Amino acid sequence: MRYQFKFRPYQRKFLRSLTTNHGKWDIREGIILRLTDESGKLGWGEIAPISWFGSETLEQALDFCRQLPVEITDEIIFSIPDELPACQFGFESAQEWGSEFLSMPHAQSFSALLAAGEAAVNQWETLWQKGYRTFKWKIGVYAIAHELEIFESLIQTLPAFTKLRLDANGGLTYEEANLWLRTCDNLKANAELPIEIEFIEQPLPVEQFQQMLELSTSYETAIALDESVATLGQLAACYQQGWRGIFVIKPGIVGSPSRLRKFCHQHQIDTVFSSVFETAIARLAALKLAAELSQNNRAIGFGIDHFFEQEETWFQSLWNNL
Repeated sequence: MRYQFKFRPYQRKFLRSLTTNHGKWDIREGIILRLTDESGKLGWGEIAPISWFGSETLEQALDFCRQLPVEITDEIIFSIPDELPACQFGFESAQEWGSEFLSMPHAQSFSALLAAGEAAVNQWETLWQKGYRTFKWKIGVYAIAHELEIFESLIQTLPAFTKLRLDANGGLTYEEANLWLRTCDNLKANAELPIEIEFIEQPLPVEQFQQMLELSTSYETAIALDESVATLGQLAACYQQGWRGIFVIKPGIVGSPSRLRKFCHQHQIDTVFSSVFETAIARLAALKLAAELSQNNRAIGFGIDHFFEQEETWFQSLWNNL
């Protein structure tokens, strides 16, 4: 198949800075792709890299798009190198655009992201009213003693049967990871607090895989890998080294959707699909993959709408004005 290819860079400002162990993030930048096939059918895709998470940079993605001819083929799309995982996802998604999507998940199927620090204590209620029942809170941002105090407040105020995920973005020391896991195990043992700590996400840096593997067998509280499995290559490597815990998959940067499908079908891994703060274009493609490949009915990490202004016309204006 041959396609006419066009692309547009975009910028979207966060309503408030997103603070993680990696630092502050103020503007989401990416690229919207349009493929027109020989019958005139349009396919949309999105390249939404996060270089500090393991994908290519935005500039590398733009350079790749700029060097492509106006007419591209399936062969070009499937030969995009592994060093450009967000490009692989964007182009294959555009190629698959319009394929059947069963139904959009309800808010209860989503995990809503809470701000780091004390803001989370006042933020969850609005999101609960919108239907969210699983929340993810960023840790490893402030001093651990302070975060444990906030955590205590948070679990005392959250309604019964809420699920909470703690995401360290690789920002804990080994001692801090043990302290968080012990704290969560103690909470699990307390029947008077019916809050479920579903898992701690990426407690240690990527290079400390063996320590995370060890911790995963030492505590009741589950550990999920995120930065460690950012791309398909990393995901396969962690599986080969013995990881059988939870894999957080960010479709927008993991790489080729067709190869991801093959891996998940082959190995039946325990997955949580998660956002990279993409627009509705990449989100639709990512949700289709999540619906197809999720195994254990875990909430998917796409509850991030409250981080952006809801601009109904931004996409049309992006495409028409450039």
